[in-house]
Amino acid sequence: MTSAQKPALDLKTALGLFSLSGNLNSAVDVDFLLQKIGATAESLLDSEASAIMLLTDDGKNLAFRVVSGETGAVLKTMTVPIGNGISGWVAQNGKPEIVNEAQKDPRFAPEFDRASGFVTRSLLCVPMRFREELIGVIEVLNRRAGAYGPEDVELLSTLASFAAATVANARTITEQKNFVSHSMDLLALASETTRPNMEGHSMRSAKLARAIGRTLSVDDYDYRMLYYAGQLHDVGYIAMNSPEFLSDMGILKATEELHPTLSAKMLEGITMIEGAIPMILHHHERFDGTGYPDKLKGEAIPLGARILAIVETMEDLRMVGLRSRALRAKAAQEAKEGAGKSFDPQVVKAFVELLEAESTAW
Repeated sequence: MTSAQKPALDLKTALGLFSLSGNLNSAVDVDFLLQKIGATAESLLDSEASAIMLLTDDGKNLAFRVVSGETGAVLKTMTVPIGNGISGWVAQNGKPEIVNEAQKDPRFAPEFDRASGFVTRSLLCVPMRFREELIGVIEVLNRRAGAYGPEDVELLSTLASFAAATVANARTITEQKNFVSHSMDLLALASETTRPNMEGHSMRSAKLARAIGRTLSVDDYDYRMLYYAGQLHDVGYIAMNSPEFLSDMGILKATEELHPTLSAKMLEGITMIEGAIPMILHHHERFDGTGYPDKLKGEAIPLGARILAIVETMEDLRMVGLRSRALRAKAAQEAKEGAGKSFDPQVVKAFVELLEAESTAW
């Protein structure tokens, strides 16, 4: 069958792209994505090796991000100036290029073969673009059977476009997470200005909450959410000073007991921390059912909220001026006295273990 008669997308290719799609859509780690892309390119194009290079921030070079094979590791320390070598030419001109006799091409840069020990016989290189912006290039090397042809350009270009969009999306997600994370840091700092002696309270609470969670062997997701809950559980105090926010909630006058509800309301809709919101809402519930806002009892209180309850009480001791060993001794005493009443006995046990171990968690 000639290349003109060859079907545009055979079953093997379709299954390969479908498998890659599942991996890319479920991951945001750029290196993981690119490794999957390279492996898929090699498989679909029956090639010995692949390389993916991303444009550097200054736009002047291509940096090797993923290179297959053990000998390719050295290439990750090297860059290709735009316009140099075949990959640099592809990046500069924005056009795919087939070179089936690489050693004879005047653009071929032999220093990369010398550095890696790989011998390039043939290659196919295409640009990776997203919305007209160059992301990098992807290339496959040394076709095992026959030569690279136009149908291979079409396939690798499709894969490159898909990959470029996914890489750009992963970067956007990372940027958004960084933005949200910085915004939450600012919120936590703002909450510390609402009451006396609050400096450092948010980060200490987050650190201690996670340490207790680790002692209790909570899962990875709850461990992350404990950090956000500890950091942000008091942001409702900011809302208490905002008549407009209170009015929108139908509240005429804010009281101390409303601050967990206000905190949860301020943070609702932030998907990144949605697991922390029940912890925040219920961190003033008591194990015996006499707390607020909903008078939950025992294990009906989310575990993260039970952890925050003891963290909050211990932080109150710090705020009244206790320090060092006197603080730790008083904290252990209050925790034990509150077991089964204010606090979950298992959480008390974990907290006391941390204190007795002279943990730096608090």
